[in-house]
Parts: sequence; C-alpha cells; structure tokens
Amino acid sequence: MYDRPRVAVLIDGGFFLKRLPSLRPDLKGADPASTADALNKLVGGHLYRLNRTYCASSHWSLLYRAFYYDAKPFEGSTERPVSRQRLDYSKTPEADFRNRLHAELRQTRKFAVRLGDVYREHGWRLSEKASKAVARQELLPTDLTDDHFEFGLRQKGVDMRIGTDMASITLKRQANIIILVAGDSDFVTTAKLARREGVEVILDPMGWSVRPALFEHIDGVQTGLPRRQMPQLNEQPE
Repeated sequence: MYDRPRVAVLIDGGFFLKRLPSLRPDLKGADPASTADALNKLVGGHLYRLNRTYCASSHWSLLYRAFYYDAKPFEGSTERPVSRQRLDYSKTPEADFRNRLHAELRQTRKFAVRLGDVYREHGWRLSEKASKAVARQELLPTDLTDDHFEFGLRQKGVDMRIGTDMASITLKRQANIIILVAGDSDFVTTAKLARREGVEVILDPMGWSVRPALFEHIDGVQTGLPRRQMPQLNEQPE
C-alpha cells in the first residue's frame, strides 16, 4: 500500500474553460499563459488542502500526475450563412488559443494533455435564442446576420479518455486519490469502480451544482481554485 497519499487530478478542459471566468474574473480573456497558470494554481490548491489533511510536510511529492482533457481545434472551413464569407476554423482566435494552451501545458511539469477530436455534426442552424426571437416576431428574417447562426461542431473521445484513465489509474494502483474537475454525471460508472477498489474520489465542480447521480458516487466536494490566490505547484504554502 501507499506510505502517503498519491493523487491524480483529471480536468475536463471544456468545463474548466467555461467555469474559469466566474472564479477568476481578473484573468485576461483568451490568454494561454494566464489560463495555464490558473490550471497550475487549481492543482496546487488541491494538493495544499490534501497536504494539510494527510501530511505534516509541505512538499508536493504526492502528485502522481495532472491530466488535462480537451479536443483538438476543428480545422475545416465553411461558408458563413448570410454574408457568404469563407470561414477557416483553423485560423480562428479560438483555435489559436487552444493550440497555444495545449503547448503551454505540455511544457508544464507533471501535466499530461489528452486530446479528443472535433467533427462536423451538422451545418449552420439558427441558434435557439434567435429562433425564439423569430417565433415571437421580435426578430425579422431579413434582420438575421451570421451571428444568429451556429455551426454544428461536436467533441468526440474526451469523456471516453477521462473514463479510461480513471479506470487505468485505479486498477494499476497509480494513485489512491482521484480529483475530478468536471460538472456532469458521465463518469458515474468509473467513479463507482474507483471507490470499490478503495480509491477516494473527490469532485471539484468549480462552483457548479452537483447532480445527485454523481454526488452519490463520490467521497466529497473540494474546490481547488477559489477567488483568492493559491500556491503554485513549485511554491511552498504559507
């Protein structure tokens, strides 16, 4: 068995990026370096709390690895629905941000980047908000612009990679504490497996409400990124 806790942190990247502005409004918008720093602080915050709970020492050797799950930017192109201008997704600010963030994390000690894919599920469709506005006659069809439409992109393989790694870490005894930074209940099956094998599963929903289906199969909720600053992985806590 372990002489001290061994921790794996699994971060759903899409969820993290959606929740980050509400917890860190001070951060610059699409800045990969600041986002990578926030991820570093999130992991450091969890380790700081676990060190205070389980250990008298203040060093960070209990981290097995932090895994960041995201999807590769979509690289296709299409024609905008109203203006008919060509849109190359590989050259959008979002694609540039994701690529640079992934590069930052690959150079960060003890971080592993796991990438799924993005594929085209359908073409341009009127957004739900715009559709309701048209139905209520608050928006005329002649007033529609490109911004009223959404292109049907869908991630594939991200949740599968999180579940596979949770199961692998559990069965290979690589960690005895798994911290899952996520907000949905897609990981109930692997969370149940981990707990049956004696692994403690802690959820960090980043302030999001926890569904009963997931809450029932975890060992607690802990936040790693409060509004105040937390130690970096390479810093000593106060």
